[in-house]
Amino acid sequence: MKDRKILITGARGFVGKNLTATLLQKGYTNLYLFDREDSLEALDKYCADCDFVFHLAGVNRPQSTSEFYEGNTDFSAKLLETLKKHNNGCGVIVSSSIQALLDNDYGKSKKMGEELFLNNGLNPAYIVRLYGVFGKWSKPNYNTVVATFCYNVAHGLPLQINDPSYELTLCYIDDVIAKFVDIFENENDYTAGFFEIDTLHKITLGRLASTIQSFGKNRETLVMPNLNGLLEQRLYGTYLSYLENNDFSYPLKKNEDNRGWLAEFIKSESFGQIFISTTKPGITRGDHWHHTKVEKFFVIKGKATISFRHMITNEIIRYEVCGDNPTVVDIPVGYTHNITNTGDEEMICLFWSNQIFDPQNPDTYYTKVDL
Repeated sequence: MKDRKILITGARGFVGKNLTATLLQKGYTNLYLFDREDSLEALDKYCADCDFVFHLAGVNRPQSTSEFYEGNTDFSAKLLETLKKHNNGCGVIVSSSIQALLDNDYGKSKKMGEELFLNNGLNPAYIVRLYGVFGKWSKPNYNTVVATFCYNVAHGLPLQINDPSYELTLCYIDDVIAKFVDIFENENDYTAGFFEIDTLHKITLGRLASTIQSFGKNRETLVMPNLNGLLEQRLYGTYLSYLENNDFSYPLKKNEDNRGWLAEFIKSESFGQIFISTTKPGITRGDHWHHTKVEKFFVIKGKATISFRHMITNEIIRYEVCGDNPTVVDIPVGYTHNITNTGDEEMICLFWSNQIFDPQNPDTYYTKVDL
């Protein structure tokens, strides 16, 4: 039922922005977006008409302790009071915090808000206790240390690390939104009460810092950070979201000579490196072989002949390739090989090697294919 009328409190916050974007993407367009700048008259109107509520509004970094209770407890009471005024018994997802179990003012205020919803007698409440949420659109120096570290590294600022061994428990914004939407869309399958996010990530503060710092070094070294784990993949996506609008691009070093030019693109300890070159008509590149290193050639524009000679048998093999017919050619060990532009236009080729080039141990031996 894409025509359901949905009230989102705290709609302009970190979680609210992500939830709004997801609901719109899924086809829900009747969204009542409420935030602290909006009037209670607007809240009254929304509560009279809505079919479901995502209660995300709250305060976690106030200027005074009293603001915890005003933002997390008093506003929850006002929301319930307004729903009751209109006899609106719709379901409510409450964004809470695992700190509701702790004896601090933030936790106490969230706990009191939870109890209001559990005991309201009208609206079924689905209370989701969140750990540190990270992801795009999170506010640095406010929502989470992940946002602060990502912002600082993206802007060349230092990181403050008080205890590198301190372990954080994090949850990713997409998992949070997925849980919220699943409860909303399948409310009949849920019983009012407490919920947590299924996928949690644990990482020490020191490792978090070093991981995010490795993202910032990529443009300088071209070496991709280790993205083997789900957490690392999510942190990298989050980091990139903190780049300034005028800082999405970066130049590559262009090595140019009379043959054309070549530029390294991506390097990785796990999959090697990728580079690209242009070659002028009639020009040959290569004429070398490897003991261990293997490569792939992929001509994406123009025509070329890729030639091989076996280093023992001297057997010569040639492959004709063309950018109009995408073809990858493997370069096995033990064959000296080259690539010649046989067309009338500039040839562009993408290369992959399973090793990052090591000038101290290049495993590259120059020997012509044609004797």
